[in-house]
Amino acid sequence: MTTTQGAASSANGTFSQEHSLPRVPLPTLEASCERFLEWCAPLLTADERAATEAEVAAFLRPDGPGRALHAALEEYDSTEGVHSWLDTFWPYRYLGRRDRIALNANFFFLFQDPAQTQTQTERAAGLIAGALDYKRQLDGELIEPVTLRGAPQSMVQHKYLFSATRIPGLQQDTVRAPYSDSAPGPSTARHIVVFFQGAVFRMDVLGHNGVPYALDDLEAGLRAVMKAGAEPAAPDTSVGHLTTMARAEWATARQSLLAFHPGNAEALEDIETALFCVCLEDFAPDGIEDACDELLHGDRGNRWFDKAVSFVVFADGRAGINVEHCELDGTTILNFTDALLSTPPADHSRQSGARPQGLPTVEPVVFALDDTLRSQVRTAADAFAAYGRATATTTVSFDDFGNTAIKALGVSPDAFVQAAYQLAHQRAKGLLGATYESIATRQYRNGRTEAMRVVTPEMVEFVRTMEDPATDAPTRRAAFLTAATRHVARARECQTGQAPEQHLWELELIQRRRGRDLGVPDQPALYRTPGWLTMRDDYLSTSSAPSHNIQFFGFGSTSTRCIGVAYVLLPERFNLYLSTPRPVSGQMHAFADRLREVVAELRDLLAPERP
Repeated sequence: MTTTQGAASSANGTFSQEHSLPRVPLPTLEASCERFLEWCAPLLTADERAATEAEVAAFLRPDGPGRALHAALEEYDSTEGVHSWLDTFWPYRYLGRRDRIALNANFFFLFQDPAQTQTQTERAAGLIAGALDYKRQLDGELIEPVTLRGAPQSMVQHKYLFSATRIPGLQQDTVRAPYSDSAPGPSTARHIVVFFQGAVFRMDVLGHNGVPYALDDLEAGLRAVMKAGAEPAAPDTSVGHLTTMARAEWATARQSLLAFHPGNAEALEDIETALFCVCLEDFAPDGIEDACDELLHGDRGNRWFDKAVSFVVFADGRAGINVEHCELDGTTILNFTDALLSTPPADHSRQSGARPQGLPTVEPVVFALDDTLRSQVRTAADAFAAYGRATATTTVSFDDFGNTAIKALGVSPDAFVQAAYQLAHQRAKGLLGATYESIATRQYRNGRTEAMRVVTPEMVEFVRTMEDPATDAPTRRAAFLTAATRHVARARECQTGQAPEQHLWELELIQRRRGRDLGVPDQPALYRTPGWLTMRDDYLSTSSAPSHNIQFFGFGSTSTRCIGVAYVLLPERFNLYLSTPRPVSGQMHAFADRLREVVAELRDLLAPERP
């Protein structure tokens, strides 16, 4: 792919700011323990608080385990070549998980529909053209670093947009990606993989000289795929089903694939090195919620959930993206998709230097399978279909209300919606529970996110005040504003790295990895306290994706009683996608109903009084 020479040395080159970004601050042990006690206290009884406080004191003793573990972390943070004290935390958090990543970890965006109706192949070709244009700019470091409130943001995650694939492992997964020791620099792949009716095809999207194919050529290639795959693949031959398995099981199956036939290594090579996936569906979804569900856990053998980026295009031209989360957060995908969707495909094609080159090479990707492997594919397909059916989802939309209206009320939009979630949860379930909110920290070197816990004493008091029929409107407004102010303050603490959870969690992981050598052979009792266990037992897991190009954003819940709350809050609209295990679906639907009521109630409560 052609690039502009010299762009990489530009002061505004994509990765030019990385080494000048500040390091993620490492809090003191005392600060994290103090914040931990503050954060968990609102969820505990007096006895639970006392038990937690006692173990924190033991953890903090001069000869306590916390001192040895924190000293080891400080030493690691100061080691040459280490970018952040979280450098080993993130691989463990994402690559160390052993359950399935499909539905449990991957997330999706449902794109806005184009202004003019497009056929399925037109829409897919346009997305391919946009992605190739973005890769051209990324390869040449022509994409200026994102800034937020004047501060440049880390762009490292952009190195994982193209040709990145998660590889299953027995103990921990790995990532195969460009910009690595084994593959320095940008990806040199010239192909994508296209899924259709359970079959996989390799399709060139760049010519031999690196020039992108023209839009008409790409569309012709996609039509060739659909013609070649007109007969659906046999259900037990769609190897993509295996990527829905628990990670160690998939690692074992992958080894069986490689051992059974040498051609399977070539098939895996085609998929794992592909720039990205395009998944063409042979049906149109039955409405918005169905489209969201299909983007989250649609399968039919038509996915490779380990691939970093998979565009999904339905038969009616509706489209979205499914993202493997281990190296990519929502903010990076928003940068990417906003660039794709804010410019017409023809302009992307022209800017990338695309030109007509005829029909792209299209070849089937075929796996050789024995009876055992076919049985594994069939079992994985059935198990994941059942898992999807065991997940309940719904959407909530406010078409006449967004952050413009919230700001007119004089409050923070994030504080407003998080307070609304708490009040709705209290009314739906009769209690407040631990609530996670993802806070972006890309202003730091290799920054990703911080874990914020929403339930503060002020939030508890706000909910109590709203539920007390004897309180008047001024008292309720005052309680809300106090809770909102505290929420904003805590969010700012998290944005500056002053949060306890990931720090204490990494200390626990150090104990697991090196505890015996550090004189801490046993897990410290802090990690078995009511405070630690309760604070991290999510009832609500929340995250936002604000973009005009996105209709809905979604992910799975994180526990057997958690509601996943993915929301798109824009100036004039507010859309949510909720997910939870089906046995507690009634509580999720009650939460959705109460949320509609609460938003209207708070809007009226905070409205300026008219003379």
